[in-house]
Amino acid sequence: MTRALPDKRNSVLNGICPYFTMFPLEFPYRVLRQHAGSGAKVLDPFCGRGTTLYAARMLGMPAYGIDSNPVAVAISRAKLANTTPKAIVAAAQRILDESSRVMCPDGEFWHLAYSNDVLDSLCRLRSALLDDASSAARQALVGIILGALHGPMPKSAPSYFSNQCTRTFAPKPAYAVRFWTERRLMPPKVDVLELIKRRAERFYSAGGTAAVGGVTCGDSRQSSSFRAASKAECNWIITSPPYYGMRTYLPDQWLRLWFLGGPSHVDYTNNGQVNHRSPASFAEELRKVWQNSAEASGDGCRLVVRFGAINDRKIDPVALIKSSLVETPWRIITVKPAGDASTGRRQALHFARKTTPALREYDVWAFLQAKEMRGADDIPTAPPTGNDHKRG
Repeated sequence: MTRALPDKRNSVLNGICPYFTMFPLEFPYRVLRQHAGSGAKVLDPFCGRGTTLYAARMLGMPAYGIDSNPVAVAISRAKLANTTPKAIVAAAQRILDESSRVMCPDGEFWHLAYSNDVLDSLCRLRSALLDDASSAARQALVGIILGALHGPMPKSAPSYFSNQCTRTFAPKPAYAVRFWTERRLMPPKVDVLELIKRRAERFYSAGGTAAVGGVTCGDSRQSSSFRAASKAECNWIITSPPYYGMRTYLPDQWLRLWFLGGPSHVDYTNNGQVNHRSPASFAEELRKVWQNSAEASGDGCRLVVRFGAINDRKIDPVALIKSSLVETPWRIITVKPAGDASTGRRQALHFARKTTPALREYDVWAFLQAKEMRGADDIPTAPPTGNDHKRG
């Protein structure tokens, strides 16, 4: 069977804001196109930057996402926004025309990261959007700004507001200041509204299928986060939980978190994030999510989990995911190797950060047992054994 691939001309909105741990659009798009029916409703309890939700939108399927990271929620909402470039630019223009000066962050990092005029505009946009980002145009505007907040400086017209940076994660202030100072790099003078206009036209001109669904900013370990999804009774869940030991999501997104109302410094706390103290505690945290996902889904729902490991935590990712599904209504169908995190297109890191080879990832497929079949005798008390993930 020929692999189903998303049309690149119509999938440009998926790139509105690069995210360091994103998985390829091809993954959820292929699963849904090849295996889900026309009436499919999709849920992602770890929606991240909304790749699964956007794949569902492209296929005309209602989609619901949950994430505890405000940056993830904002990007996902931008991908489900039904709006136009004209409406987005008008929203930005109105804010910049009508808002007065607001307090901007001070310090060496901020003076080297952004020119004075750019920082002033960003702060006025931030203040207004924190006050009201309820419309589709404003949600799209938030996503556009987050995607342009930091990135490399091209030789042609600026694509980002900042001095030289990486696109997917924000540099830590001390390192960034040293990097810019040693290379005598100064922040570019950017026409903020013009950059917003160019990005709005790039990401929202295609139109495409109207999105149905929504994104909840909440903790998937809490059943209350699934209220919207419960009403829909989703029958497909495609997701990728945080890999065990990966706890830098929030600190790595500190600049985008600032724009969304967070502090103007790096916050290294990880409140509200999945527990990484041990593989057993991590599996127990995921188990709560799988239980809640089951309660919010219809009988026969399919669950597809992409999972892997990071280099400094030597664990078997398949065994860990299997253990998290123990004593839940989910039954594993198969486990398939999915290549590694470096498969496909990778961006260059402009701060010369050394990287280590990515480890293999896996797709775990499971189905939801009908409620009348969920007796205690049917639920295993130990994870499946064997090397099925090595066979593929």
